[in-house]
Order: sequence, then structure tokens, then C-alpha cells
Amino acid sequence: MAITTSSTSSSTGGTLTAAGVGSGLDVNGLVSQLVAAKKKPLQDQIDSQTSTAKTQISALGQVSSALAALQTALKGLSDGTAFQTRKAATSDASVFSVSSTTGAMNGSYNINVSQLATALKVQSAGVASSDAKVGTGTLTIAVGSKSMSVDIGSDGSSLSQIRDAINKGSGNPGVTATIVTGSDGAHLVLSSTATGQANAFTVSSSGGDGGLAALNYDPASSSNGLSVVNAAQDAKFTIDGMAATSASNTVTGAIDGVTLSLWKQGTATLSVSTDSSAASTAVGNLVTAYNNFVGTYQSLTAYDPSGTNTGALIGDATLNSIKSTLSSIVSGAGGNGAMLNSIGITLQVDGTLKLDTGALSTALSDGGTKVSGLFAGDNGMATRLSSPLTDWTASTGVLTTRTNNLNKQLKDLGTRQDNLNADMDALTTQYTKRFTALDTLLTKLNSTSSYLTQQFDALTKSSK
Repeated sequence: MAITTSSTSSSTGGTLTAAGVGSGLDVNGLVSQLVAAKKKPLQDQIDSQTSTAKTQISALGQVSSALAALQTALKGLSDGTAFQTRKAATSDASVFSVSSTTGAMNGSYNINVSQLATALKVQSAGVASSDAKVGTGTLTIAVGSKSMSVDIGSDGSSLSQIRDAINKGSGNPGVTATIVTGSDGAHLVLSSTATGQANAFTVSSSGGDGGLAALNYDPASSSNGLSVVNAAQDAKFTIDGMAATSASNTVTGAIDGVTLSLWKQGTATLSVSTDSSAASTAVGNLVTAYNNFVGTYQSLTAYDPSGTNTGALIGDATLNSIKSTLSSIVSGAGGNGAMLNSIGITLQVDGTLKLDTGALSTALSDGGTKVSGLFAGDNGMATRLSSPLTDWTASTGVLTTRTNNLNKQLKDLGTRQDNLNADMDALTTQYTKRFTALDTLLTKLNSTSSYLTQQFDALTKSSK
């Protein structure tokens, strides 16, 4: 009887595996099961700790985000800027329009506009066409202490070429040139880019053939080549009878925090008042941000008997302390001794705040004094809320520190995972060698047993 044996082995990633040499022993299956049994409790521990750390990092991120939003909502209330916003109005927007900043003070002003600011515009006498030659020499244009000189040669002395030389000239002090053609011919028109007497310009010529004198302009001269289309002038107006002027029709500085845009001559009333909408919006944002934090807290600390929806930070001392601190402040008195319910904010059973916009509007009707006193100032509610919020959310705060520690824990767990994988690879190699040796031994024993059986069979037949 012939005896047959077979053996297979393979190595993957340094790990020896064998399918059985000939005894029928499932080496790979045995090794896999033994290694898996050895690895499972250690792997379960790593997986559980990794999942917990990631869940807590996410939860702490939600808390930090909610607190940061609350901190942002408090800014305008704690520094008082939400109560300093002013709105300005005009009784006749066709005379002037108006805008204001927090520097404006409440009040009413009678504004009379007698003259608008204009820019100087002059024009030359008409010539046959824009290609007509004017003259050669140097043309100098000056605005105040600034000036520009343009050299005009015979090959660039046409009206259109002089226009281009002015517009492209280096150091142009603020004058533009264009050509306007009428029934009497083409005219070179020079205009100041800014209004007001101080921005008027002069034009003088020198050298050359003298033809450029046709473009001279000086208000003090009686022999100008250019004629005035619009004279340069300042805006003139009165504020409650007090005379004022401005080089521009956009007037700043005449009234603190107010910008006037003058449009035409006439009289209108300017009024500046407190803009309560800014304060109302700021208070509404605070209520919304606080309620968002409460919602986050309730979600992260929720208890579910089944364990399915239990909050990631249930029983967390840090989060409970934060919630307790915030609740204590909002349920207490503000900087002026008033409570939140005095301005239309009530604390609900679930810990959230409810805003009565009508009651808040009434509280703001005094110009924001009452509401500002409650929130702003050293002892104001917004100020007292801001201080712990800064401590919690700072780069060295408790939330950041905990998050950093959890990230370090994840890194350490990653190292443990790598080490566990290496240990299991080594154990796989060890078990595979042992069971392969056992398989080989069993094969040899089976072969010996088969030989002896054949011999006994042969002896039995011979004896018969």
C-alpha cells in the first residue's frame, strides 16, 4: 500500500502559516482562533477607551462652541456699545441725507443749505476739430502747492494730444481733460477732480511758439485763454443759525458723530436719537445663545435607562459646574440691582430664558439706561458672565486642557494598538511553528502506524 504525504506553507508579512502537512490538522484555523481569543479582551479595551475619548472630545467641542457663541453675544452688552448706537434722520432728504455713529448725541438741529460745493471747470475757445494744432511749449497745471508740467512739442500739439498729455501726465495734481464738440467747434474742457475753492487750479504756459497761451487760466488775471464754466466754491450752510463751510458736499465734523450729504439749497431738520433696535437685537442674541447652551447641556447630560441615548458627559463635574455658574448669574441681580424679568426676560422651568419683546421695548424707551445698567459696567450681568466664559474657553482653560489630554490619550491608544498588533503577529508566528511541528509529528506517527498495520496483515496471511 502506497503512503502519500503533502505539506504547504506560506509566509505573509513575516507570519508563518500552514494548512496541514498530512495529518489533517487545521493549523491555520487553530492558530487564528487561539490568537483571536488572546487578542479580544485587549482589543475590546482599546476600542472602548478610543470610542469614549472621541465621544468626549466631540462633546467638549460642542460645549466650547456654545460657550463661545454666548461670549460673542455678550460683547455689545458688556462694553455698552449696544446702547450707544444712534440713528439720525432728516425732515427733507432732498436737501440733505444723514448718517451717524456711536459718537453722536441725541438732539435736534435746524440746517439751512445756502450753497453747494462745486468743482472748477473751464473750457477753451472752439477750434476746427480735435486734431487742430494749438501751440508748443510747456503747460503747467497747479492745485495749491502741487503742480504738473507737460512739455508740448510740435508733433503733439493738437487739442486731442494735449488732452492725453494732461490725463497721462506724471504727478497730475487733480485735473482731468476732455474734449466737448459743439456747433462752434471742439473745446478742451479742464475739470478739478475735487470740489471747493482750495481745489481750484491754474494753468500757465511758457516757451514754445506762444500758442499755448490760449489755454492759460488764472482767476487773478484779466486775460485768460480759458473761460469759466463752473466756478470752484465751498458749500455754505448754517446749523441752528451758526455759519459753516465745507470744501465737500459730504460734511463730517460739523456735528459730532454725524455725516451730512448736501444735495440742494434749502432748510430741513436733523434729529439724532437712540437706536433701540441694536440693543434689542443684542439682548435677543444673548437669550438665543444662552438657550443654545442649555440645550447642549441637556443633550450631553441626558439619562436613558436603555443606554441608547445617554449623554456623553452625564455626571460630568466640569459641565455641571459651568451650568451651575451660568444659572446662578442669570437668576441674580444685574449691575443696577434689577433682575432679568424687569426687562422682559423670564427663567423657564427647563432652565431656558424666554424673551418678551414688548416688555423689552418698554424697558428700552428711556434710551437704554435701565437695560444698560443691568448688563454693562463692572458689576453688570454681561460683565460677570464674560469673566468665567473667558476662563473656560481660553487656550489654558479647563475645556481646552481636557481636550488636549484626551487627544494625548488617543495618541497613546494608537501606540498600544500598534504594540498589540505586533505582539499578535509574533504570537501567530509562534503558534504556527508549534502546530506545524505537531502536524509533522502526527504525520510521521500515522505513517508508522500504517506500516505496522501492513506488516501485521502480511504475517496474518502467511500464517494461514
